[in-house]
Amino acid sequence: MSDPARLKAFIEYCARNLVDHPDLVHVDERVTGQTAVYTLRVGPTDLGKVIGREGKTAHALRTLLSASASAGDRRAVLEIAD
Repeated sequence: MSDPARLKAFIEYCARNLVDHPDLVHVDERVTGQTAVYTLRVGPTDLGKVIGREGKTAHALRTLLSASASAGDRRAVLEIAD
């Protein structure tokens, strides 16, 4: 699952299943070389759900993304925009 488009879809899928307003989920993607940076945007009321208590949900999302990207010798970074 190292293709950048599939990683983007994976982030969107995870985020949409966490929030109350899945229609407001948007992921931007910037790819440079072997590194892809994904910026996740959600509705203002859903930001806490994506970040989670003490950032645990955000950390879990980043871990899953990193593991998926490393399967294809890529690097992926998840940013959560507020």
